[in-house]
Amino acid sequence: MVYHIPWIYTPVRTVLAIWHQLTKTEIPELAKCSVLMRERSRVEETIHAMQRAGACNLQVISDFDMTLTKFAHNGKRVPTTHNILDTRLLINEDCTKKMRELLNTYYPIEIDPGRSAEEKLPLMVEWWTKVHELLIQQRIRKDMLAQAVKESSAMLRDGYKVFFDHLEEQQVPLLIFSAGVGDVLEEGVLQAFKGQLIHTFNKREGALSHAAGLRELQGRPNVLLLGDSLGDLTMADGVAEHQNILTIGFLNDQVEERKELYINSFDIVLVKDETMDVPNAVLRYITSSRDNK
Repeated sequence: MVYHIPWIYTPVRTVLAIWHQLTKTEIPELAKCSVLMRERSRVEETIHAMQRAGACNLQVISDFDMTLTKFAHNGKRVPTTHNILDTRLLINEDCTKKMRELLNTYYPIEIDPGRSAEEKLPLMVEWWTKVHELLIQQRIRKDMLAQAVKESSAMLRDGYKVFFDHLEEQQVPLLIFSAGVGDVLEEGVLQAFKGQLIHTFNKREGALSHAAGLRELQGRPNVLLLGDSLGDLTMADGVAEHQNILTIGFLNDQVEERKELYINSFDIVLVKDETMDVPNAVLRYITSSRDNK
């Protein structure tokens, strides 16, 4: 008696596709209810391609505020680097009032899904310029800033140490583009903000202007990009001859209004997820040994 095995007659290409589905390594964290993807198959293909290339071909580019740091903790907003300056230790009551008025005016514009980046651009420059002018008037001392940071409730996302430690272990460079406050102090007192003004919607210019000076990143054509704003998607524009870019977006606020836009823009969208679980899992898979796959 001859038994016919139906799949024997299936085209070879179909069999190989089925075999791939059965044997590929999954990333369980991508099944979290907070994870949204427009094209899961393309995300997986990109991750697999980056894993085959190895850690030596990878670089990570990230925003800072509300990307590496939490958006909220126990129902309360976590301060950004600019918010840390908003304390009686550093600025007076009048400055605090004016900065909050600016926030209430411009933040709704920044996250408005109905406005284009081109429309928002001059308004963001206007916002940050006004904030910087107010801060310069306060003559903030460096030692006071250090104390304000120490006393603030700012915090990095859960799992940040695993993320940074793994990057160091695998010798994968991390490039941070932030609209927040970096090295802004001269001679111990805040006198001016140095360098190019970086805000949410001009990170492309920042990426291009810094690309020439980051020679050590050449030869790393695969990019894992993390951000919380659509403007962050341009941070990899300075990467020459890139092969694969995987973008992960943190959707922290106004979820329903912005969900569709984020899904259509980022490869992976994390909704109100205050952890680094998904970036850690993706990074761990990409840098894992090809011999185990």
